[in-house]
Amino acid sequence: MTQTFSIADLMAQSGVAFGTSGARGLVSAMTDRVCFAYTQAFLQHLATIGQFAPGAHVAIAGDLRPSSPRIMAACAAAITHMGGAMDYCGFVPSPAVAAYGFDRGIASLMVTGSHIPDDRNGIKFNRTDGEVLKADEQGIRAQSVELPDLFDDEGMLAQGAPAAPLINAATPYIARYVDAFGSQALSGMTLGVYEHSAVGRDILIALVEALGGEAVSLGRSDRFIPVDTEAVRPEDQALARQWAEDLKLDAILSTDGDSDRPLLADESGVWMRGDVLGILCARALGVRAVATPVSCNSAVELSGLFEAVRRTRIGSPFVIEAMNALVAQGRASVCGYEANGGFLLATPVAVAGGTLGALPTRDAVLPILATLIDARRQGVALSALLAQLPERYTFSERLQAYPTAQSQALIAHLEQGDQAATLARLTAMFGDLAGEADGIDRTDGLRIHFAGGDIIHLRPSGNAPELRCYTESDSVERAASLNGEALALVRAYRIPV
Repeated sequence: MTQTFSIADLMAQSGVAFGTSGARGLVSAMTDRVCFAYTQAFLQHLATIGQFAPGAHVAIAGDLRPSSPRIMAACAAAITHMGGAMDYCGFVPSPAVAAYGFDRGIASLMVTGSHIPDDRNGIKFNRTDGEVLKADEQGIRAQSVELPDLFDDEGMLAQGAPAAPLINAATPYIARYVDAFGSQALSGMTLGVYEHSAVGRDILIALVEALGGEAVSLGRSDRFIPVDTEAVRPEDQALARQWAEDLKLDAILSTDGDSDRPLLADESGVWMRGDVLGILCARALGVRAVATPVSCNSAVELSGLFEAVRRTRIGSPFVIEAMNALVAQGRASVCGYEANGGFLLATPVAVAGGTLGALPTRDAVLPILATLIDARRQGVALSALLAQLPERYTFSERLQAYPTAQSQALIAHLEQGDQAATLARLTAMFGDLAGEADGIDRTDGLRIHFAGGDIIHLRPSGNAPELRCYTESDSVERAASLNGEALALVRAYRIPV
């Protein structure tokens, strides 16, 4: 017996909803029935825009968290049920399976919770020509699906998905960069690779060696570690400094769980901020027009390196929309990057080895490689490369277990009244930390500008019960201390009744 489900209702009931990077939720809520239904709705939506029909191939991959194989099996069962032919790519980075799909003009999906703890997971969907955008998310949410009688009372598949041969999506992803940059691009560099539980850890090792560098394996883990490139854990900061001191490394490379967000530490083991890494990568590639979220470092404008900078809401769909608009304007070279370091290339660019093709999805490999290769070309250390940019520094941290509704209520309270009233309320709350509030930006969350040049930006997370806080100032120490003090105030703050 089939059952009909509204995806909008299923999202509300399960709590597995779209955030900034696909559908995410608790593993306990991501039953096989829910994951099957979302995949079916995705393919139904693609059918309405001419990107899927029975017989079409759909690529699938996953990260290394324990729940990913089960969820991949549920998604695979939905692909088969819809008459699709599954291309099983196994456990490879999100950008690798996306690139595989884009190159072949087929849809793809990645089972990943990215950087969040492994009690949660998610599904990231890609169209045949790029990531799903917000209009696509609305189209998926609007679907109703008829589910076959394949599930038990707990919503789990009674039988697993049929086995499929493994398709190698890693080799062409590696070749993309080796062909573009050349086999000696990292010659003479000794690079640590912090592997932890990142799905792309073996690919990073292979890339360093294929580009002529020496790779040193560090910190491989069989247990999933939630590495967040926007809020690097204190233990990961300490590890990088110790490795750099003990091993005399030129840099340390790493990524988040699904390897679409980079981490790059300089020769002293200091992790570089993702928004600064984005600027350095765009400069190294000679890109002239940039799209980046409002939370990213203002050095992108202050540097004068780019003909156009477009600020967006946080999330790759918004960055892609802005990149598309820049391309439509006739800009010859366009990229985007996020505060987490993920880099999106909207147009082909010329590099030493030839032309690097566009990859309009978040990627960790390109910003790491382009920045390292630029430092080698200039004959300088990574820290010296960073010193070439304007002295503006960002920091981000989060309040965990801070419900989204509570975050939204706080921001709504702070924004009450007209502009003058809002600025007065913000000055009263944060004035002892940063002085007078003299401007606000509501592009995404509440971004507060202070007369002395500091910035405090509060934003509810799009995929977890967390409140993000981004700060910017004229020194590393000031940005970090301002962030901690601002979060302490928020944690203690009680909204007047």
